[in-house]
Amino acid sequence: MFLEQGIKPENKFWKYLIGSVFIIAASFVGQIPITAAVFYKTFSEKKAFPTTNDEIMKMFESNTTLFLVMISFVFAFAGIYFVVKYIHHQTLLSVTTSRPKVDWNRICFSFFLWTFFSLLSFLFVYLRSPEQFVWNFRLVPFLILVVLGSILIPIQTSTEEYVFRGYLMQGFANLARNRWFPLLMTSVIFGSMHWANPEVAKMGNVIMIYYIGTGLFLGIITLMDEGMELALGFHAANNLIGALLVTSDWSVFQTNSIFKDISEPSAGIDVILPVVVIYPILLFIYSKKYRWTNWKERLTGEINKTEVIN
Repeated sequence: MFLEQGIKPENKFWKYLIGSVFIIAASFVGQIPITAAVFYKTFSEKKAFPTTNDEIMKMFESNTTLFLVMISFVFAFAGIYFVVKYIHHQTLLSVTTSRPKVDWNRICFSFFLWTFFSLLSFLFVYLRSPEQFVWNFRLVPFLILVVLGSILIPIQTSTEEYVFRGYLMQGFANLARNRWFPLLMTSVIFGSMHWANPEVAKMGNVIMIYYIGTGLFLGIITLMDEGMELALGFHAANNLIGALLVTSDWSVFQTNSIFKDISEPSAGIDVILPVVVIYPILLFIYSKKYRWTNWKERLTGEINKTEVIN
């Protein structure tokens, strides 16, 4: 069982707090390259030092910015590996899945399923309001984005999944010895981590329904499937296809995508729709394909101490 793999007598919750601090510290170390690049560009071009994250994001060509930002996730992932191995004395596999090895077929299925839904959703929006988009395609910058994005974005999304659906979910299970508390806590924390995104400032706090709802969805498929593979595939598709397909001046990343959204952002039905309609459809598809049963016990049940792996 996935959660039980992290529940051991010596795996006290305070170790997860220390481990979280270490992972955050590793991420900060990974931000040194972009900090150094900002200092160099500021002094070499005699410009005013940027005071906001938005100004930093616009200092460099978008592919360069993507590369510099994503480096921090490489360091954070290394931090996860170190913490899991040397603080908790577990394998990385044990915070990935309950299966004997990672199921790449699950990852690929989830990736391509959400890619299909993403392309279908964009096509619907584009055909309904084509005036909201302009052609942004430039061959060479786009090809560079494809290479960089295909390597670095899955590292970014996997890092987030290992932190929330793997490491912290097992950590909160150690604390509460049930399934509902880890599910809710990781969903709320995951959503709250997006509070600083420019989309929130543009659309208002209502968009947090989408972020927290997405965290809840990813947590549900992790618990029901006894592993993170489906969440890994979904998250990678969500960020990669989004980066390649459409960008905007108000999104957290500006990329050399195919289209650019020039509309004024507003939070409407498009914020609620994925959470209340599309995600339930995905849950139905996953449940039929992987024959999920016993939903109540898997999502809200107590963890039986006799099932705990020591």
